[in-house]
Amino acid sequence: MDEKSPAMGQTVTFAKPNIFPMARWHMPSLPMAILLVTVGFLVLTPLGLMILNSFQIARPGEPIVWGMDGWAKAFSSPGIIRAMTNTFTLAITRQLIALAVGVFFAWLIARTDLPMKGPLEFLFWLSFFLPALPQTMGWILLLDPKYGLLNQGVQALGLSEHGPFNIYSFWGIVWAHLGGTVAVKVMLLSPAFRNLDAALEESSRISGASGRHTFFHIIVPIMAPAILVTTILGIIRSLEAFEIELLLGTPIGLQVYSTKIHELVTWEPPQFPAAMALSTVSLGILLLMVALQRGYIAHRSYVTVTGHGFSIRPTRLGRWRYPALAVVLLFALVMTAVPTVLLVAGTFMKLFGFFNIPQPWTLDNWRATLTDPVLVRSVWNTIAIGVGSGAVGILLYSVIAHVIVKTNHRGGWLLDFLSWLPWSIPGILLGVALMWTFLQTRIFLPIYGTIYVLMIAMVIKSMPLGTQLIKSVFLQLGNDLEEASKVCGGTWLDTFRRVIFPLTMPALITVGLIGFISAARDISTVVLLGTGKSRTLSLLMLDFAAGAEFEKATVVAVIIVGLVVGAALFARAIGGQVGVRE
Repeated sequence: MDEKSPAMGQTVTFAKPNIFPMARWHMPSLPMAILLVTVGFLVLTPLGLMILNSFQIARPGEPIVWGMDGWAKAFSSPGIIRAMTNTFTLAITRQLIALAVGVFFAWLIARTDLPMKGPLEFLFWLSFFLPALPQTMGWILLLDPKYGLLNQGVQALGLSEHGPFNIYSFWGIVWAHLGGTVAVKVMLLSPAFRNLDAALEESSRISGASGRHTFFHIIVPIMAPAILVTTILGIIRSLEAFEIELLLGTPIGLQVYSTKIHELVTWEPPQFPAAMALSTVSLGILLLMVALQRGYIAHRSYVTVTGHGFSIRPTRLGRWRYPALAVVLLFALVMTAVPTVLLVAGTFMKLFGFFNIPQPWTLDNWRATLTDPVLVRSVWNTIAIGVGSGAVGILLYSVIAHVIVKTNHRGGWLLDFLSWLPWSIPGILLGVALMWTFLQTRIFLPIYGTIYVLMIAMVIKSMPLGTQLIKSVFLQLGNDLEEASKVCGGTWLDTFRRVIFPLTMPALITVGLIGFISAARDISTVVLLGTGKSRTLSLLMLDFAAGAEFEKATVVAVIIVGLVVGAALFARAIGGQVGVRE
């Protein structure tokens, strides 16, 4: 039965339960210890080296010398205060806009009778997964103040003597980030909205509440944990954002936290202690945000899926159905299709960015790139790393999330804390920390320089997002489902395999997709770990761009986009939460 009366519905109480009100299972101590040791080693070893080396002031290869020079240099570096101000100003601006837009779009897609919900959600997934660097190159082709197509069109029509749009600006950086930032909100909130029992909304309407009152006083409070998690993840992503700020901020002298760290790392000689000191500060910011998040949800219950009936009837938009469709579709197409089309156009340009030269188009870029033997190896490496890290991630993150949410083991809070830590430092410094870990840990030495090192790096890097995505689903699964399994004689492992795993399958497929596509698009985490034999497509794209071969770089970028689209379509076909099915 698809619907039920309000009398059969579940109520959401805001009483005083335990931190995790659904905790009923006791995980054996030995498996818990093994899990804590494994996660702790993967996460704490690179972070510990990062903090330790912020006090190590000798140059690489020289005898160790301890001191505070790195910290002093970090906070006396010219422009550091301005860079930190720019970082938080950009982050807050992006997140405020994206939160308002993303929550509304996720609700429309998951909870209403909006047409074309599947294709719309799929477009937002693509917007999230498309690599930042090539997307930004597409926006440059459109919004460059001198050569951008849009500015040239405005001038040709006589509407302005000078191009009114400038991608090299504060708002240009916000714009370049907006598609991916909103997409994160839609991607993480849509599954949570979809698990919300419609009986709650029906009861509100029966009581005479308006749609606006229901949305802000019933839906948003119930969705508070998922909204808070996505906000925290969004802020952390904003703090580590690098490629767009480097490309668009450098010409106007706008630095942010991550580009300042990059500057310290790329100085000659590299200022690793100062860079590590700045990263340690970001770790402290993360700890504060995690504490606030845990304190907020500690005294609330958010169960919306139980063993009783469950209503999925969508909210009817009435006359607003097609206007809402137009708004969402326009946003999704502008943020996804426009830069991608321009990116494809850039692969056929003789000189990137110049549309007004004689005969600007050519096929030579594709011929030169596709015949490069390095490309074939990079494609294979990318697929192998993506499949490996995705598979390992599904298993590891689901176990971590289940232990945190569904068990009452005393080490659950520590596991939750550890799963957040990889987001605490910028990708490039996580890469530095991992490089030192692999070089200084004997068990990793035999695999250094192989694709297995990059798999480990991607599993660590994707741990916060993957774990939090599965946690948001576990938080909504009622305890009576597991209690029924326990009454029938099922063990903890049986319950996880036969009850929890099937219910969370769409989210697990999504997590695997995240791992695969992260391997295709991530640059900063693996740039110091990749070698000639383990180079991925993203690193090949960076090599071409660094060598001023932007035309070849766009060709590789289009291949990456093809892999992203193909992986997303495959995940959606086998049941992943990559767009809803209508």
